Amino acid sequence: MAANAPMPGICRDCLKSARGAVRRCPACGSPRLSRHPELNGLSLAHIDCDAFYASVEKRDNPAIRDRPVIVGGGKRGVVSTACYIARIHGVRSAMPMFKALELCPEAVIIKPDMEKYVQVGRQVRSMMEALTPMVEPLSIDEAFLDLAGTEKLHGAPAATVLARFARQVEDEIGISVSVGLSYCKFLAKVASDMNKPRGFSVIGREEAVKFLEAKPVSLIWGVGKAFAATLAKDGIKSIGQLQHMERTDLMRRYGSMGDRLYHLSRGLDERGVKPRSEAKSVSSETTFNTDLSRMDELVPVLRALSERVSARLKKSDIAGRTVTLKLKTADFRLRTRNRQLGDPTRLADRIFHTGLDLLQREIDGTRFRLLGIGVSDLTDAARADPPDLVDRLSHKRALAEGAIDSLREKFGRQAVETGYTFGKGKAGGG
Repeated sequence: MAANAPMPGICRDCLKSARGAVRRCPACGSPRLSRHPELNGLSLAHIDCDAFYASVEKRDNPAIRDRPVIVGGGKRGVVSTACYIARIHGVRSAMPMFKALELCPEAVIIKPDMEKYVQVGRQVRSMMEALTPMVEPLSIDEAFLDLAGTEKLHGAPAATVLARFARQVEDEIGISVSVGLSYCKFLAKVASDMNKPRGFSVIGREEAVKFLEAKPVSLIWGVGKAFAATLAKDGIKSIGQLQHMERTDLMRRYGSMGDRLYHLSRGLDERGVKPRSEAKSVSSETTFNTDLSRMDELVPVLRALSERVSARLKKSDIAGRTVTLKLKTADFRLRTRNRQLGDPTRLADRIFHTGLDLLQREIDGTRFRLLGIGVSDLTDAARADPPDLVDRLSHKRALAEGAIDSLREKFGRQAVETGYTFGKGKAGGG
């Protein structure tokens, strides 16, 4: 854009264009103006429904619209979602319910109705897919969209289309969304979190490094509390510090995560939007030629299946939060056991050890004809497997697994075997 050209903008209420340093829309007087020098040149967006479960409940019961609402289990459960009124009191997702009620005793507590939320989520998803086929869902209530090349189709730049979409969701579905618009996935996600609820934030290419400079390292995907503490111990607290570090130094210290820190701290993210089908999980199973009942027989098979699932997750650049063990007894009775992890994973080591703990609880002399392991609650791999301060060896195991993956990619899967997978000769077809 030319140096003296008026800054482009859009009114999110009447959808009229607005140029220049005006504070209100010249057409309707609304203060909800979005202005940015690169507004009409960006096309990658992240859309997130605001306090989704709670918003759906308020939509369906206007009597609680102005009250704090918490969606979650009973007194011994946890918070699934809290509306923004409850959040003002300090209530947060995953907080124990008793703690949430201490902070906000006047809150309306509602048990989750997942069937209803899924139905509403599908309505929103369908509206997204009407804008572009390039929709990558992250969960029931959020997705990336790439609107590049759709300007002629919609007769408007991506920013206008997204503002129109946000208003359409409010008018037709009765909930609100926040939009983040940028040139890459990382910053689109950051932008969508900036001004919730009903947000519409833009981060352009020209400002990216300066914008990130003063932000905490925890803003980067994959840097959770544990890894942020590790970085703080090393004297790294701001993204600006990462911007002044060499890539080789970061990788030497933190492995593949160091490479991510180097690139994202500079606003460099080459990942494209990858449309996915409604796949719920990635899994692998095998039926035995002979029924098995002992741990020493089942463990090698479980390890091999875990590695197969891990390879599929890595190939698709996704991860999952829930690990599910599947067993079928000799008399064809099905057993499924699952466990939700604190963070999404795509590592064979973590999948295997979670499945192993579940399997140990089922070993009671029962003979099994089938064993399977799967991962669900799928999400982008950028969020997966942050370092664990409790299990200090997890980082070394993750690095070792990465080295094994490289060797197998170069020399074939049989190039490296773990101790667990020796002797897995009793399985049938997978």
